[in-house]
Amino acid sequence: MNTPSSGPRRVALITGAAQRLGKATALHLATHGWDVAIHCATSLEAAEQTAAECARLAPQGRFDVFVAKLHDAAAVQRCFANVEQHFERVDAVINNASRFELDTALDIGAESFDAHLRTNTLAPVLLAQALAKHLQLREAKGVVVNLLDQKLHNLNPDFFSYTLSKAALECANTMLAQALAPQLRVVGVAPGLTLKSHMMSDADFAALHQQAPLGQSSRPEDIVSAIDFALNNPAITGTTLVVDGGQHLAAMSRDFSLMTSGS
Repeated sequence: MNTPSSGPRRVALITGAAQRLGKATALHLATHGWDVAIHCATSLEAAEQTAAECARLAPQGRFDVFVAKLHDAAAVQRCFANVEQHFERVDAVINNASRFELDTALDIGAESFDAHLRTNTLAPVLLAQALAKHLQLREAKGVVVNLLDQKLHNLNPDFFSYTLSKAALECANTMLAQALAPQLRVVGVAPGLTLKSHMMSDADFAALHQQAPLGQSSRPEDIVSAIDFALNNPAITGTTLVVDGGQHLAAMSRDFSLMTSGS
């Protein structure tokens, strides 16, 4: 893990940082020398709680909440501009937030596909674009970390729009790394089954989590460690770190969320 720097604190914008993996990442960065812009769409109270917890862990840091609906391109651009103005510098963007709604090849529609693509693909690209322009003005270097999904390396047809949008983001991961170097590095992190969803019981989650070649899938601290590595290794760009206990090596005919005892 990276240790706190004695220099000025870097600034990271984390989308979807109110809870779950976004919150875990914010808390980690707070204790490792970063100021954090905590983005949320609707979970304002939870985001403010995350900011307060960060401040308790790192009283010397700055942790502030920024609200934006990621499906709205103009709101995404305003969000970055507000973060830039507030902190006067941005060094990293961690695209953690995702739209994740069930549809299939038989019922996918334009509205569902558009909403997933705008949130999961276009918003991260716009934030990478904004960061690159900001870094050029500062004559500085920075990094974008895109949260992807191990299922891109182990495809199944569930959550059709979500999967397509994440596949597009992984492609953008490579293209952005090519286009925006040397100012900007772009790295993907693809978790496996990490946190229980509302669609599964504790027992189902525990059983599915163990169905990986390493005997367990990813834990939140594993994903945060990979994000930390991506942020701090200056020689990595245009690639994806698959952090899943090897789950992508074992064929799955269904998405984990639907592989429950009640399915």
